[in-house]
Parts: sequence; C-alpha cells; structure tokens
Amino acid sequence: MAQTVAAKPSALGLRAVKLLADVPADALEQLAQQCRWRRFASGQRVISRDAPDHDVYLIVGGKVRITAFSGAGRQVTYRDFEAGEWFGDLAAIDGRARSADVDAAEDTLLASMSPAVFRRLLHEHAIVCDRVLDRLVSLVRDLTERVFDFSTLGVQNRVHAELLRLAKQAGIQGNVARIYPAPKHSDIAGKVSTYREQVTRELSAMAKQGLVQRSEGALVIRDVARLERIVSEVRQSA
Repeated sequence: MAQTVAAKPSALGLRAVKLLADVPADALEQLAQQCRWRRFASGQRVISRDAPDHDVYLIVGGKVRITAFSGAGRQVTYRDFEAGEWFGDLAAIDGRARSADVDAAEDTLLASMSPAVFRRLLHEHAIVCDRVLDRLVSLVRDLTERVFDFSTLGVQNRVHAELLRLAKQAGIQGNVARIYPAPKHSDIAGKVSTYREQVTRELSAMAKQGLVQRSEGALVIRDVARLERIVSEVRQSA
C-alpha cells in the first residue's frame, strides 16, 4: 500500500482554493499552519466510507474522485473534484461518518483542517460561510436532478444527460465542447448507474449521428444545442 507523504504548509497554495478567495493574507498564513498537508499518489485512498474522519480537505493540486460500492461490488461514481475545490464539509458539519470513498484520481496535494478550525473559519469570514452555503444548495439541486433522471430516464437518456453536464463543465465554444481528457466509459457508467458496455454502445450510436467524436485524447460534443434539446425533450415528456 502506498504511504502518505507529508508536505510543507503553504499559504500560497491555499490562495488557489476557491473557498478561501479574498481571505486576508495573515489569516491564510495562520490557516496553512493549522492544516495537515499530505501528498497522495494516483489511485491512493484518501478517505474510506464510514471512516470516523471529519476533516475538511482543500485540493491544492491534483484531482480526487468520490465513489461508493454496493454490497455486490458495483461502483457508483458521484463526482470528481479538481484543484481549487474542497470536500468533506458535510462530515465536519454534522459529525457523522463519511458517506463515500475518496481516491486520488491523479497525484494530489491536500491540506486538511479539523472541524473546529473549519467552524472558526466560517464564523470569522462571512465570504467563506456564503461559499459553503452556495455549495450546499448546489449539491441539493444537483442531487434532486439526478434522482429525477434515475427515476424517469432510460440508460440512453442518462448517458446523454451526463455528457451534457460534462460539456457545460468543460466549456462551450461555438456550440462545440471539448471534454479533455475523454472520460472513461466505466467512469460514465458509474455516474449514470449502468454498465460500461452500455455506455460504449450509446457513444458509438452518437458518433454515427454526428453528435460526438474522438479527437486527440478528447471527447468532442459537436452539437451541444442538439444534445441539450434531446435531453430537455425527454425530461419534459418523462
């Protein structure tokens, strides 16, 4: 098993974390010393589901993936968090065990703070508190949409909806979105509760329709507006 590697505190590294934007420099210096700094190799477990760990994690560099496994071993992927994001605030707020596994999706540098430090940060800096509230509202809305999709849409439509979400996340230019690197079929399957083979079949069908194509390691959505219409029409008729 790979060992966690300690890292030196860096207030400069914390400046890139969205949660801490506009926090005064002296406060960041103090917070950097209060955090635990560690490096994780790609594929290394950061947090295990049901772990008693309640820290909040700041992603200074790299990317993590939030997943869970059913009793039968089927993986469900919730989402990826990249450099500048944070995670773990739910357990810090309610004191309950973790609800998912977190793994490093690439070599990652994390700074973690205790619940006490996190709460003090919220109370002392209103802008940080506002960002946490915005994130929690966004989480509820996202989960509400996913529950609706899982309850009303077929596999084909869930794949469409996930690709549309990835396209918007990647950025749309001239009705085209370039998702780089191209997501693995197994990763998409984990996010829409299906099997890799079904995702492969659907992507092949979309390629024949001219909706997607592979290009230099990226998955290109060639007509985002058309894909958005397809998803919208299905949701409205569900």
